[in-house]
Amino acid sequence: MEHTPLFLPPLALYVHIPWCVRKCPYCDFNSHAAGESLPEEAYVQALIRDLDSEQPYAQGRRLTSIFFGGGTPSLFSAESIGRIIQAARRRIGFDGDIEITLEANPGTFEQEKFSAFHSVGVNRLSIGVQSFNDLHLQRLGRIHSAEQAINAVGMARQAGFENFNLDLMHGLPGQTESEALNDLQQAIELQPTHISWYQLTIEQNTEFYRHPPTLPEEDILENIYEKGLEKLQSSNYFQYEISAFCRDNKKSAHNVNYWAFGDYIGIGAGGHGKITLPDEQRIIRLSKTRHPSDYLGRENSFIAKCNNISTDELPLEFMMNALRLTDGVEREFYPDRTGTAFSHIEQKYHELIAMGLIENNPEKICTTKKGHRFLNSVLEKLS
Repeated sequence: MEHTPLFLPPLALYVHIPWCVRKCPYCDFNSHAAGESLPEEAYVQALIRDLDSEQPYAQGRRLTSIFFGGGTPSLFSAESIGRIIQAARRRIGFDGDIEITLEANPGTFEQEKFSAFHSVGVNRLSIGVQSFNDLHLQRLGRIHSAEQAINAVGMARQAGFENFNLDLMHGLPGQTESEALNDLQQAIELQPTHISWYQLTIEQNTEFYRHPPTLPEEDILENIYEKGLEKLQSSNYFQYEISAFCRDNKKSAHNVNYWAFGDYIGIGAGGHGKITLPDEQRIIRLSKTRHPSDYLGRENSFIAKCNNISTDELPLEFMMNALRLTDGVEREFYPDRTGTAFSHIEQKYHELIAMGLIENNPEKICTTKKGHRFLNSVLEKLS
């Protein structure tokens, strides 16, 4: 395979805070019920040590975004979140328009902290609503009510957040088409800048996998999706990724960096990172010690795994991410961010153009509408 020089892409930071009040039955993330007390101070100190060890991977770049995920990061105090932000600023530095997102739940306790989070530098919230139907919230194991979810949006605005996302699921146990579309309508009426709208899937290592609930039939799921897309589009929410919709061009900068095959440092229990090393002509993926108690017990290296992305894997790895974006990515990103020549996939790529699945655009790598709908088939062809 012909190689080309690797270039450093933009750099983001992901911070994993693995605790939540209660583990939801559909959740397969690395999250753990908090219990009566959180080791918050010890964990913040560990995160900063972890960041210290990753700092060389910045290679002179400043951060374009920070994302606090979990778990429920809003369980931590604003002071702790602020300390992590300041540690990242001092050790790596920030782009002038850095996006700093914090995942939060709509419960009253977290809402009271929104202003404090804003004051320490968080400038985007991602609020885990999931549904505006109390019965469905109960079935999902959520501990907030529909009323609290609506109130959370008002509190976010009052706290100064002009940019925020609502997480919403469809295809829930026992959910009808009209109930799913009502949820979406309620989200739209609250006018967030961003809506993440995705179908519930049953993942391994979850309560729902062990005790599967009855989900809507396939034809109902298809109707929900088609009518939901129309509803979002007519309300000026632009679909820029499979399950991501925004207005006023308020895309999630952090997630766009993932999909455009950018780099990211991952700190925290089970955190993942992807780093480009141009001098060594290789790209690595790192993952951190997964269990919080093991992570807290580490003094030096928090790395559990560090693997090269092989040359054979790079084309598919790139395309699996880039083609999620409805507008695709600049064609020059492919050689710059994989270190492999486009000629390696050119034949398959032109076959997909002939099939009407890839746009015939010399400047961008992008699916057609049909290709976006049948993305798995496109990726299978490229593998």
